[in-house]
Amino acid sequence: MKNKTVEIKDLSIGYQERKRCKAIAQGLNSSLFSGELTCLIGANGVGKSTLLRTLAAFQTSLSGEIQVMDKEVSTYSGKELSKIIGVVLTEKVEVRDMSVVELVQMGRSPYTGFWGKYSPEDEQKVEEAMLQVRISDLAHRSIQTLSDGERQKVMIAKTLAQQTPIIFLDEPTAFLDFPSKVEIMRLLHRLSKKSNKTIFLSTHDVELALQIADQLWMMDRKKGLLTGTPEELIRNGTLEKFFQCEGVVFERETGFFKMEKLIQ
Repeated sequence: MKNKTVEIKDLSIGYQERKRCKAIAQGLNSSLFSGELTCLIGANGVGKSTLLRTLAAFQTSLSGEIQVMDKEVSTYSGKELSKIIGVVLTEKVEVRDMSVVELVQMGRSPYTGFWGKYSPEDEQKVEEAMLQVRISDLAHRSIQTLSDGERQKVMIAKTLAQQTPIIFLDEPTAFLDFPSKVEIMRLLHRLSKKSNKTIFLSTHDVELALQIADQLWMMDRKKGLLTGTPEELIRNGTLEKFFQCEGVVFERETGFFKMEKLIQ
């Protein structure tokens, strides 16, 4: 059963600039649901990362509401929120002398207390997370020896070990080759269904998002936030209008973008 887990109402996002609020996007309204993979797409600089970081309470909103599990996000303590929202950011993990299993174990920190003492239950959750992402065979490998795709899987496993009903990911397929992009997106889609999690990610891989997302959030500087299923947005022409670019044509029949032939 799908339940509403996140809702934004008339949300404005941005940052402080010389003691003044600089709005990036305003009047945003939408919802996220359990058991769904939602992809956030839009041009560079439109505010995708800012929106994701605001939803995760890494930075404050300028105005409006963010309801997480029927409660305003700002009313949660940091510890409470760490048991509800897991976050995977774009930045590459730069750690030395740490194994895969040690990094995944860090996902249990909201439950292990100050001294970080792991119980048998914690160890079980770590093992389950690695099994879900299919990296058990990498458990004792050093993080330094992994490919970018393998590192991204480890970060997802760490977040799964955190056991949050909601997972936010900022550009999880950045730095990956195409087969790895497909693998990560299929993995996230599978996790949303099997674990009934809300998975929300930003991406520039629009064609992959169209093929695998349950819902799309499309950010536009002029139109704000447009949402719907890929099928709805293709059928009503929203996608075609959204990505208007000289030399690029969107084909409704295939759901792909095509470069126009150059005139000789």
